[in-house]
Order: sequence, then C-alpha cells, then structure tokens
Amino acid sequence: MTKILRFFAGLAAALFITLSAVQATAKVNIPAETLSYKVMFKWGLINKKAGWARLEYTPGAVTSEAVLYAASEPWADRLYALRDTLYSTIRTSSMTPVYYERVANEDGKYARDIIKFAHAGNKVNATTKRYRRSKPGAALKQADNTLQAEGATVDMLSAFYYIRSMPFARMQPGQQRIINILSAKRKERLTITFVGEEQVSIDSDDYNTYHVKFRFTTEGSKQSSDDIDTWLKTDAPHIPVKLEGKLKIGKIMCLLER
Repeated sequence: MTKILRFFAGLAAALFITLSAVQATAKVNIPAETLSYKVMFKWGLINKKAGWARLEYTPGAVTSEAVLYAASEPWADRLYALRDTLYSTIRTSSMTPVYYERVANEDGKYARDIIKFAHAGNKVNATTKRYRRSKPGAALKQADNTLQAEGATVDMLSAFYYIRSMPFARMQPGQQRIINILSAKRKERLTITFVGEEQVSIDSDDYNTYHVKFRFTTEGSKQSSDDIDTWLKTDAPHIPVKLEGKLKIGKIMCLLER
C-alpha cells in the first residue's frame, strides 16, 4: 500500500512540474471533492480487489485540508492488514504544504510521521518526527530530523492538489522533469516522463488519457522503487483514472470508481 501512496504523490508532483515548466500563473482553485479508487491485485488469471483508497479535499480561505484514507480488503488482511491515513494542510493561495502527517498501521506495525514546512523563496526547510512501534506492546521509538530542498518540493499528499489547469497538450513524448518529495526520513527525487496520449478502458467506461511514467530515486541516484505508470483524463482537471506498478509477484492497480 505504500506504493499506492507513491502513486498519488508521483502523479501530483508530475502535474505540478508540468504546470511550472510552462510558467503557468493562474491561481489554482479546487472545489471540495472526494475521489475514490479500488486497488486491484493482478497475477496471471488472478484479478482481485485487494483494497481501496479515498481522497477528500476541503478548501479554505487561508489554508485547505486534504486527507487520504487507504485500507486493505478483509481477505487481504490475512496476508497483510493495512490501515493508512494521510493528512496535509496546504496554503490555499500557493498550494504549498505547511504540515503533513501520516499514520500507518501495517502488518501489526505502527508508524506516525510528521513534517512541518518552512518556505523561504526557492528553498524549503523541514523539521520532521518519526514514531515507530515494531509490534503491539513494543516500545514506541522516536527519531527527529531536518531536511532541506531547493526548488519544487512537496509531500506525499499535498502535491496531489496542484492538479488543475494542466497543459499536457504542450508536452512532447519523452519530455522529463524532476521534483523533490520529502518523507519524514529523507528527500527523494522524482523523474517524470511524459509518454503520450492513450485510450484506457475501466469496467464499462472509456477514457482519453495522458500516459505518464514516474521514477523515484535517492539523492545518490539509486532507484528506490519500481517505475509507476499513470493515466490521466485529457480533459481538465486531469483526474487520474488508472495507476499501475509492479510487485515481487504480480502487479497492483488503482482504478477510479464512479
């Protein structure tokens, strides 16, 4: 399910970079919304719903609130039970993160991450806290950190809400951009590659989409996860309809639910 969270972060970051690359200056106005996705596991002939994810956004005059809920299905709980919640407070005028929090209960392990952002021009300073419990009843461990970045920088959730008025029609296949993504532990770099336009079918619906690839790497350029493919509606506000990534066995897909 951590890969699912990267899906949304990668998608959002790519959209923001694309917007920045063409020097768009229009103010981003996002209405209150809820987007729901089913998480499918596919391996050979097996194609089964393994979980779900829901994104909620509440706009405000000064700051806005975003929440992502993700959970595994009951049958999957027997293999790897997961309940994740992400929160983000975003400056409405600039859509930049102010506060980020992740609370995760995965396979009996507990994790809580907190990031507080401070922006100074093109530079970002972040103070972070990480809490971990390896199993129920174990001691809760804490680790503090500070991170710095220069240029476009987002967290795993706030970036998603940059997606409005996207100029994908101006991008050329193979065009790439790079953005920073902060977790409570480290800074990663995300390379975004625009593939082109494709038609995607989900259940009984057909969508005209933009196909985009994402690659996460550490500062040393070591790849930190497999590539992720995303398909977004060609019509504004370019809502993602499908996200796909490989697992050690099979692959996982997030599909938009109507």
